[in-house]
Amino acid sequence: MKFMKLGHRPDTFYNSESVRSVSSEVSSDLVVQVNGTRYLLHKFPLLSKCLRLQRLCSESPETTQHQIIQLPDFPGGTECFELCAKFCYGITITLSAYNIVSARCAAEYLQMTEEVEKGNLVYKLDVFFNSCILNGWKDSIITLQTTKSFQLWSEDLGITSRCIEAIASKVLSNPLKVSLSHSYSRRGRDRDDISVNGSKTTSKGWWAEELSELGIDLYWRTMIAIKSGGKVPSNLVGDALRIYASKWLPNIISRNLESNGETTTNSNSKSRLLLESIISLLPTEKASVSCSFLLKLLKAANVLRASSSSRSELARRIAIQLDEATVPDLLIPCPSNDMTYDVDVISTILEQFMLQSQSPPTSPPRVKGRFERHRRSRSANNGDFELLESRRSSSASHSSKIKVAKLIDGYLKEIGKDVNLPLSKFTDLAEAIPDFARLDHDDLYRAIDIYLKSHPNLNKSERKRLCRTLDCKKLSMEVCMHAAQNELLPLRVVVQVLFFEQARAAMAGGQLTDLPSNIKALLAAQDDASRPPGSLSTNRSMVQPEDQWSVSNLKSPSSNLSTLRMKLAENDDLDENFHDGISKANSSKVKQLCSLPTRPKRMFSKLWSTTNRSASEKS
Repeated sequence: MKFMKLGHRPDTFYNSESVRSVSSEVSSDLVVQVNGTRYLLHKFPLLSKCLRLQRLCSESPETTQHQIIQLPDFPGGTECFELCAKFCYGITITLSAYNIVSARCAAEYLQMTEEVEKGNLVYKLDVFFNSCILNGWKDSIITLQTTKSFQLWSEDLGITSRCIEAIASKVLSNPLKVSLSHSYSRRGRDRDDISVNGSKTTSKGWWAEELSELGIDLYWRTMIAIKSGGKVPSNLVGDALRIYASKWLPNIISRNLESNGETTTNSNSKSRLLLESIISLLPTEKASVSCSFLLKLLKAANVLRASSSSRSELARRIAIQLDEATVPDLLIPCPSNDMTYDVDVISTILEQFMLQSQSPPTSPPRVKGRFERHRRSRSANNGDFELLESRRSSSASHSSKIKVAKLIDGYLKEIGKDVNLPLSKFTDLAEAIPDFARLDHDDLYRAIDIYLKSHPNLNKSERKRLCRTLDCKKLSMEVCMHAAQNELLPLRVVVQVLFFEQARAAMAGGQLTDLPSNIKALLAAQDDASRPPGSLSTNRSMVQPEDQWSVSNLKSPSSNLSTLRMKLAENDDLDENFHDGISKANSSKVKQLCSLPTRPKRMFSKLWSTTNRSASEKS
C-alpha cells in the first residue's frame, strides 16, 4: 500500500461536541458548516487555496465577528473537509488507496486547482494517483472499489475508467502470473481449489479471485476491457466468471428461496442484473466453461426469473455440452409451483442437442479402381485423412448421444417421483432419445416403475402409453424378473417380458433347436448389445452398487406364469398385436402357455412352429 504525507505540522484540530477549531493565536473569522458540524477557521489560509470559498465569501454578507459559509452535500463529509483544511493550514495529511478518491472529489469541489495557487491539492493528488496508485495491482482494485461511493464524481474525473484500464493492462501483460496477487499468495498458495457448490477446480487466473470483490457494474466493465485485449485464454475468462458467480449467486438465490418470492422489486432487479451480466460475459468457445456451471446459471435464472433471452442463450449453450452433465445438474427448480422440476427447459435442451449433433457413424464407402490399390500405400493414408476425421467426428457424436441417453434415463427416475408431473411430459422426454442410443432399457424401466408407483391412478391406456418406449428385448434378466411380477405394468408388457425371457432361457439351455432364424438373430443381437466392447461381462456388472436391484425374494419364472394366468383371468388384454412379432392368432397360444406352467418350453416350441408356419403361408 502506497502512502503520501503532505505538510509539516502536527494535527492541531480540537473538537468540542459539534464545533471544531484550529489552535491559533489569531481569532477565527470564518465559520464553515459541513453536515451539521461547525468549523471555526481563518479566511487567509483557506481562501488562498479554495476558489469556491472565495466565491461564497464574496456572495455572503459579513457579520461583526464571523462570516458563515454553508457547504451542503460535501463529497466525503467532514473527514474529507478536514483533510482539505489541514492541507490549507500546512498540517500533515496521509493519503492512500482508501481515501484518494474522496480526497480528489473534495479538492475538486473546493476548486483547489493550479489556477488558484501552484502546487495546490488537486495537482498533488493527481501526481500521487498516476505515479503510485495506478502502478499497483492491489491499490488499483481498492481505489476502483471506493469509486462506488462517489460514482458521478469518479466518472466525471476519469478515476473509474483509468483504474479499469490499469487493472486490465496488468492482467493482459501476464494472465498466468501469480506473484502480483496478495490474496492469492496468502490464501491460495496452499489451497489452489476454489469450491463451487461442493465441486472443486483449480484456478490458474491469479487475478480472478481479487476481481470477484468488485460490484457487478465495475466487474462487468473490467471483464469487458480484459476480454477486448484478446490475450487472455477463454478458459481463464470462464474460470473467473465461475469464481465470481460462486461468490455472489448462492447468497442471492438463498435469499430469494427463503423469502418465497416476496423480495422487493429493487432487490430482484439487482439480482437479475448480476446474473444476466454474467451470462453476457460468457466466452463463445465451447470449452471455456463447464456444462455444470451453465446449468447452475440456468437454475439461478429460474429462481430469479431472468429474461427469456438469457435463459434461451443458456439452453443453447448447454445443449452443445449436454453429454458432460450429470443428473443432479439437471434438477432445475420449476419457476411455477405446478411441478418440482422444470422439465420443459430440459426437453428444449435435449431437442437442441439432438438437432445439433450428427447421425450415428457409418462405414466409409469403399474406394474402387486404381485408387483402391493405391490406398494400401503409406501415401494413400494421407489421402484418407478427411474421411477418417469425418468418421471420428460422427463416432464422437454417436458416443455423446449414448451418454445423453443414460443421462436422461437417470433424470426420468428423479422426475418420476413428482406426483404433479403430467404423463405427456414424461413420455415426450423418454421418446426423444433415439433407439440406437439406448444400449439397454434397464434404467428406463426403473423410471417407468417409479412413475407408476407415484401415479397409482393411471388408467389402462395411460399405462400402455407410458410403456410404449420400453423395449423388452433390451432388459437384463434381473430387470425381467422384477418386471414379470410388477402388477403395475400393462399385461401385454408382462407377457412380452416372459415371452423373450423364456425364449432366451430355452436357447441358453440348449432345449430348443427349431427357433426361427430371425428370432435367433434377435436374441443374439440383444446379448451382443448388453456387452461392452472388448468384455465378456454384461452391463449389469458396471452398474453402481446403489443402483443394483435385489432379486433375492423374486419368484421363479414358472411361478411368474401362474401370476400371469391370474391377471389374464381379470383382464383379457391380448387381443391386440404385439410389436415384437406376436400376431392375434398366437394370443391363444400364450394363454395356453400361461395355463400350463409346468410345460413352458413345449408350448414355446409350438408357438415358434406356428410363427414359422404363418410366415411360410404369407410368403
